[in-house]
Amino acid sequence: MVSLRFLLCFLFVSSAYATIFSHDGRAITIDGHRRVLLSGSIHYPRSTPEMWPDLIKKGKEGGLDAIETYVFWNAHEPTRRQYDFSGKLDLIRFLKTIQDEGLYGVLRIGPYACAEWNYGGFPVWLHNMPGMVFRTTNKSFMDEMQNFTTMIVDIVKKEKLFASQGVPIILAQIENEYGNVMGPYGDSGKAYIKWCANMAQSLDVGVPWIMCQQNDAPQPMITTQTSMMVKKPNEAEDTPSTLKWSWRPENVDNFILKGKGESTQTQLFDQKVVTNDQSDYLWYMTTVKFKKRDPFLGKNMSLRVNSTAHVLHAFVNGKHIGNQHAEDGKFNYVFEKDVKFKSGRNVIALLSITVGLANYGIFFESKPAGITGPIFITGRNGDETIVKDLSAHKWSYKTGLNGFDNQLFRTEAMSKWSVENVPFNRTMTWYKATFKAPLGNDPVVVDLMGLGKGTAWVNGNNIGRYWPAFISSENGCDAKRNYRGAYHAEKCLTNCGEPTQRWYHVPRSFLNAEGDNTLVLFEEMGGNPSLVSFQTTRVGSVCANVYENKIIELSCDRKPISAIKFASFGNPHGNCGSFEKGTCESSNNTVDIITQECVGKEKCSIDVSTKKFGAPDCSGAARKLAVEVIC
Repeated sequence: MVSLRFLLCFLFVSSAYATIFSHDGRAITIDGHRRVLLSGSIHYPRSTPEMWPDLIKKGKEGGLDAIETYVFWNAHEPTRRQYDFSGKLDLIRFLKTIQDEGLYGVLRIGPYACAEWNYGGFPVWLHNMPGMVFRTTNKSFMDEMQNFTTMIVDIVKKEKLFASQGVPIILAQIENEYGNVMGPYGDSGKAYIKWCANMAQSLDVGVPWIMCQQNDAPQPMITTQTSMMVKKPNEAEDTPSTLKWSWRPENVDNFILKGKGESTQTQLFDQKVVTNDQSDYLWYMTTVKFKKRDPFLGKNMSLRVNSTAHVLHAFVNGKHIGNQHAEDGKFNYVFEKDVKFKSGRNVIALLSITVGLANYGIFFESKPAGITGPIFITGRNGDETIVKDLSAHKWSYKTGLNGFDNQLFRTEAMSKWSVENVPFNRTMTWYKATFKAPLGNDPVVVDLMGLGKGTAWVNGNNIGRYWPAFISSENGCDAKRNYRGAYHAEKCLTNCGEPTQRWYHVPRSFLNAEGDNTLVLFEEMGGNPSLVSFQTTRVGSVCANVYENKIIELSCDRKPISAIKFASFGNPHGNCGSFEKGTCESSNNTVDIITQECVGKEKCSIDVSTKKFGAPDCSGAARKLAVEVIC
């Protein structure tokens, strides 16, 4: 998806690169002329290289002059001094694809990426370096930042991709959101921003360096559409809604029965420190011994864990005693369950799961993750309560799960899968099924509704974490979805009582056009894979709902607009797919006007004005046009 971000208040299009690119005190200049350019974001690691040309082309068709992207430090340097620029991390290939489409490029090197990206783009190994302080003049931080930034600039220079070398990158950026650094971080933050400016100048790439983008420019007068998608079953299958599954359990015996890990410490560690962001999963394990006459035994006993894990699973002596997850953005909670301990050795195994790490806010890198403690065993007998603190016990740690280590998601992985008695609603379970690639060229999606929480792969390619069992609150939805006026969160609440996501895109480049494809699921909480299905999706209709004195653009994604389902100029109400006429409406035939402008075309632009549609009397209320066209 292309999201508009107004870096410099843009509006001009150019298909050819300029000879001289510069700037004065007011604007960018190209060949000595001031220009206003429209830029949009496409983050290259969020799609496949095969998708980049089409995404960039759509951006150009939508009126963009430039494509901007962050450079994601933690993706390119996941381990210190070990770099990855392969596959969807091929930054140079992405920039050259922008160049091939005749667009400019905006390179936001960072290091901070304000893009809902894990840990804001910082590598977690940075956090684990002694004495490290982010976004300050801390020497360790500056040295690492300088190393990465210089490396990126050198790579781009070598390929001659900066505007001073005749090709697309017209702007570059070091740091982002400076207002969140200079104030809260005090004098050190101010010094850091000054250091960033000096470093930008020293790199000498011949393009202006934007130190940050703090505020968006005013919204343009062009308003784009809302698309409604239509899905079709996978017609390549004889029974498209039914997949044949095999399964195998995740092997957790070493952890829940033996408490056997990779390292041992007499304290509880933050998950970031142990995993180094190499896995969402971390086992915390300890043993507790009770003598036969221990005062704890025989009483009502419970295990209490203070946690900042997004999800916590608890096991005692091999038995799963329960799980709990953070809700409503509150990542500090207490898990407590009644437990029966035995005399002798007892194994407590806690599986901490994160769904990414904090990525925004002041000092976000210091926010805890995992099981922070304290951890107690309590025994109650009437009014008497005995508490045993396990926080300083000897704790064993194991990063990741066996199935991930053994890459069970790979089609060539050697492992035993059973087709007998496939269980549903079972925790810590792997599922596998084969399917045929859907016919045609329409985008492919897989419906994961019915599952609990886990991860999905197609032909060994990770298509994402899923959590459809996590349902949004039933409260707070605004049925009218009126976004005018000052912002508050309740304005944007939709689909209350629904999961955040159930449909997952499967890039066609992941699929074998001929023969079988493999879907693998790791289910953490327990779900029903029999409900999973593959479908194709396409734009069925597109809508616009805008006030007068704006221009709307409607497009059927390179297919012709075939008919007008609804059109009204006045005070119509409702949403795309359910528009209704209001109490006032233009006497001109709005449907006929839109039909003449749009039907049979792949794209049309409409000036929403009384000159075009007439002037209905809406008693002083602002007039607007609502339209839905069929693709």
